[in-house]
Amino acid sequence: MRINVLQHTPNEGPGAIALWAQQHQHQLYIYHPYQFGILPTVTETEMLVILGGPQSVNDDLPWISAERRLIKELLQRNVPIFGVCFGAQQLAKVFGSQITLAPVKEVGWAPVYLQDKALVQLPEKMTVLHWHQETFSLPVGAQRLFASDLVLEQGFWCQQNVIGLQFHLETLASNVREIVINDGQYTQGSQLAQTPQMILAQPIPAENQQVLFQLLDLIN
Repeated sequence: MRINVLQHTPNEGPGAIALWAQQHQHQLYIYHPYQFGILPTVTETEMLVILGGPQSVNDDLPWISAERRLIKELLQRNVPIFGVCFGAQQLAKVFGSQITLAPVKEVGWAPVYLQDKALVQLPEKMTVLHWHQETFSLPVGAQRLFASDLVLEQGFWCQQNVIGLQFHLETLASNVREIVINDGQYTQGSQLAQTPQMILAQPIPAENQQVLFQLLDLIN
């Protein structure tokens, strides 16, 4: 299967998603539309992954609008889509949701709680990496997957093969280091009150990758 990945900043790559693709012998193609303005075509996309980034989906940038047009076409063709952070917000906006400032800035490690316990066997509570200040309203017809103590909308599932997560399950230890050394100043003003050093010191729970793989399996 050809998995097309939309990456929006150098320091937020596919991480463990690439490991899942390798495990299943899928091919990963990574696009950088923010830099090159190039997106995959609909016909060459068997699965789409939309990663995080520092941009807002409300920014008036041609490539952001072009991404949403691609998403709409893929939804019509029933192609599996997995969105993370900015990617989840792009999905939500395509479904008609509002993207707004979250009640608080949420940057660092904090728990999320499973909301849809009938979907798959997942932990009821996980500690995950948050790196955002905006949020989305739950798309009409979608099921809420996760919530946190600070921000209600942390993930949704719809159309059987579309999942959007506000937080990061894909980050490996090397990814966390890359995010923190390049964007550590973003921790300032976070309600979680964690320094870059505190974030780096937190081991990544092994279950995060397991849950990521379960969710990717679910939509394929």
